[in-house]
Amino acid sequence: MPRQPRSTRPARPPLAARGAPHRVVCLAFPQVMSLDVTGPLQVFATANDLRRSHGLAPRYQLELAGPEAGVVATSAGIGLVATRAWRDVKGGAHCTLLVPGGDGINAALRDGELLAQLRRLAPRAGRVGSVCSGALALGQAGLLDGVLATTHWSRAEQLRQCAPRASVETDRLHTFDAAHPVRSRRFTSAGVTAGIDLALALVEADCGRPLALAVARQLVMFMRRPGGQAQFSPLLAPGPVHAPRLARLLEWIPGQIGAPLTVDRLAEQACLPPRTLARAFRQELGTTPGRYVEQVRLEAASALLGQRQASVATVARLCGFGHPDTLRRSFQRHLAISPRAFSERFGDG
Repeated sequence: MPRQPRSTRPARPPLAARGAPHRVVCLAFPQVMSLDVTGPLQVFATANDLRRSHGLAPRYQLELAGPEAGVVATSAGIGLVATRAWRDVKGGAHCTLLVPGGDGINAALRDGELLAQLRRLAPRAGRVGSVCSGALALGQAGLLDGVLATTHWSRAEQLRQCAPRASVETDRLHTFDAAHPVRSRRFTSAGVTAGIDLALALVEADCGRPLALAVARQLVMFMRRPGGQAQFSPLLAPGPVHAPRLARLLEWIPGQIGAPLTVDRLAEQACLPPRTLARAFRQELGTTPGRYVEQVRLEAASALLGQRQASVATVARLCGFGHPDTLRRSFQRHLAISPRAFSERFGDG
């Protein structure tokens, strides 16, 4: 009998293929960000509510664990009630562990008990993920080795230090991929509300797209938010204190962005040969003179567009991009969004 060709259709992870109740356990710590906890859990709770409305059993059992059972103080000044201590959490194939972030994450990274419990539970849980800076705890516990990871844009460098063997990408809302053998089991999400995007992706994997769409409609959110988190991060140029040889030049550039800023022009202003200037940029800023200038221009353009006081063409001219198409390409390349969409989404008024 001839062999049947193997299907190329990606298989859904075993968790998604089973209808058994699924536990979602959030491991909270003192000064956790409340939205990192409640946002994702509300997505799962809404999925349960919608299933009940159709006569179906709830899919998710939600648990909050803390250092001890009882109230866990959040950075918002409100308390969340943990029903059990970290040490009492059980794993299991039908269990997703979520580690949130927040102001207390730096202290949590020094909490040997939390890290020990993460190492104990990770091999026993079906899935392990994080919200925002919670990725730092996974990295500190050694759970992101060889894994694609992200976190809040302001914590990316810290994550690279905590998890040097992880592949850290900053322009992702989350790294969950239901069809991937690793990213379906170990995943991270970017800043705060990206945890809600992550939870919705998990609902889609577990319960199907129709329910995920219904949850998105109920919560008035994108099924898939356009762009990555780069569109939300400030494009702040490195301060002169970090580049002493270039300090005066870096102070001069923002006032000249409307003019041509070639490498030769920059070198003349810095009183350095062009090759020496390029080497200084690489050593002190980790970039090239041209890319640095584009970054400063993009920051200025973002500020002007946010004020909604000038057209895209005017902003392009004032910030040295010349033609609007050049500005659009720069926005798409760095922010994955158009200048007009940026102005509409983040502008004043």
